[in-house]
Amino acid sequence: MSFTITEQAPARLNRSELAVPGSNARFLEKAAAGDADVVFLDLEDAVAPNDKEQARKNIIAALNDLDWRGKTVSVRINGLDTHYMYRDVVDVVEQAGEHLDLIMIPKVGVASDVYALDMLVGQIEAAKGLKKKIGFELIIETALGMANIHDIAAASRRNESLHFGVADYAASTKARTTNIGGPNAEYGVLTDPDVAGGRDFHWGDMWHYAIARMVVAARANGLRPVDGPFGDISDADGYKAQAMRAAVLGCEGKWAIHPSQTALANHLFSPSSEEIDKAKRILAAMEQAQKEGKGAVTLDGKLIDIASIKQAEVVVRKAEQVKG
Repeated sequence: MSFTITEQAPARLNRSELAVPGSNARFLEKAAAGDADVVFLDLEDAVAPNDKEQARKNIIAALNDLDWRGKTVSVRINGLDTHYMYRDVVDVVEQAGEHLDLIMIPKVGVASDVYALDMLVGQIEAAKGLKKKIGFELIIETALGMANIHDIAAASRRNESLHFGVADYAASTKARTTNIGGPNAEYGVLTDPDVAGGRDFHWGDMWHYAIARMVVAARANGLRPVDGPFGDISDADGYKAQAMRAAVLGCEGKWAIHPSQTALANHLFSPSSEEIDKAKRILAAMEQAQKEGKGAVTLDGKLIDIASIKQAEVVVRKAEQVKG
């Protein structure tokens, strides 16, 4: 272990993160009654320019009037390059800050973007006497943001999570796709010819690098990495596949852009009973090994050691967090 100890963000359950347009008051009510771990009330991409002001009012009313118990509530503000952003922050935090857990900052490009919001939110909290410190969710969705991701992750003690915004990231990098997440039939490799001259084509994950890099930056700074949207809401199997690869890489959860994806995310990012049982058996086996003065032992024919304890503890802690 390094002498530098990473301070961990608050341990919030973040398996599913439901996106809800602030322009639709009925959707806001349904989200409050739903099963998502985190709900972000959107003022940015899901809201047309002419509806921004009313959406802001809707969100303030929803924060103050609806019952959000059992959920973490976030508001996605408009980008720092727009004239909507400052009013999003000032109005929402001044009028409903006591009911707000997080602010989601889109298209973060450099660490100073986070610093600017930190200063503004801190001043409002002090002026209004708010006792709860509002945290930050940061969306990495541009080439600039990915290039500066480590500095961004460390830019504020308010930071809690990093999110991969796949659609805007694709546009920023000029990737050859118009999908919102998911695989691409043209991203793959050909095998060498076999004896008959035949060749197989193996698909790859064109977003693997971006998500893996986000996970490293997040974990190195004690933050939660969260995978972003999957656009085909009719393709449950596709959503599951994308979610599982994100989970395997270390993500805490995934966005749900439709309520039907919430249950999928909650299930996929919760340890299975088999995983929990195996983790507990690893901990028991290592506890016995240490009593016998051993640093490693075999379990089910496989070597386990001190590192295995850390892996197993992650699973057990997540299971306890899900159980509540």
